[in-house]
Amino acid sequence: MLQPFADIWRQRELFRAILTRELQVRFRGSVFGWAWAVLAPLVMLSIYTLVFSGALKVGVAQDSGGRFGYAFSIFVGLIVFNYFAEIAYRAPLLLAEHKHIIRRSIFPPQILAWIAVARGGVYMLIALGVLLTGQILIDQSIHWSWLALPFILLPLVLCLLGIVWILSTIGALTSDLNHLIISIIPVAMFATPVFYEAAQVPENWRWLAYLNPLTGIIEMMRTAILRGTWPDSLLYLACLAASLAVFYAGQTLFMRKKTILVDII
Repeated sequence: MLQPFADIWRQRELFRAILTRELQVRFRGSVFGWAWAVLAPLVMLSIYTLVFSGALKVGVAQDSGGRFGYAFSIFVGLIVFNYFAEIAYRAPLLLAEHKHIIRRSIFPPQILAWIAVARGGVYMLIALGVLLTGQILIDQSIHWSWLALPFILLPLVLCLLGIVWILSTIGALTSDLNHLIISIIPVAMFATPVFYEAAQVPENWRWLAYLNPLTGIIEMMRTAILRGTWPDSLLYLACLAASLAVFYAGQTLFMRKKTILVDII
């Protein structure tokens, strides 16, 4: 059970070196550099606030504590969903992207999932910092429940690791997956409680919303950040159990196919 964590610990120096290189390359050549990591979520937040709370006058905005309350609620959903989307878009081509390393050296390809999730996690944390700063400046509030955020993000990270292993395995076997992901992700945003809350889904259909692994994470983050209350323990345990199942399923699949995948790419 601890083998995946032992592997990444043994390869921590390699992990740190590749992650540092990828972060440096991300904004290389741009004028503003790492400022884009802050500007991008700010621009996105402004646009969604203007469209849904201003131009379209969406009724849920008034039910969520006004324009800024609804904007913050959307932003929480976007932080989680964009993290997932970046991972999902990249995962099918992850092994091909690093094939020059995998083929020419004794390289443990399983750590690429950790690197991809960590890279996306850096930008997610920056966006989360922007959100918390906005809460402090606009709502002038700081909640003790913010201390629960690392624990809430743990199931998300575990789930994304499993998803990367699964998608990278399938993506190495067929290029069709990449085209399928590009088609599905935009639709998946509206099947995820980004612009609405799970409580607003009709009760008869609410259980379907919670089949989405991102739903519980988003709802717990909204509870902790916006309402200042601690997440529901049963919901957290359910999310953690589901994430662990995805994590170990993905890791098992990848390790069983690892030798074949190295030859294919």
